[in-house]
Amino acid sequence: MSIIKKPILTEKMMSETEKFNRYGFVVDKRANKIEIKKAIEDLYGVEVLKVRTMNYPPERKMRYTKSGVVQGKTKAYKKAIVDIAEGQNIDFYNI
Repeated sequence: MSIIKKPILTEKMMSETEKFNRYGFVVDKRANKIEIKKAIEDLYGVEVLKVRTMNYPPERKMRYTKSGVVQGKTKAYKKAIVDIAEGQNIDFYNI
């Protein structure tokens, strides 16, 4: 089971990284904070101080098209915000 699915590289998350040394990841829905902390420490070689998690439910979407109403939904996911020790960083582009 791969716990870390992908990093979150949005403009808002990058500003959090610069100001507070926080990184965001999309993680497996069944993973807990202890497993997330261990996976990030093993994968990136940094010291994790704090892990916060959020569960996002699927969003219902509806569009009106020529052929009628098209309904669907996005996937549910779990997001983890990780605080890294002072002076350490994660380089996503040179791994």
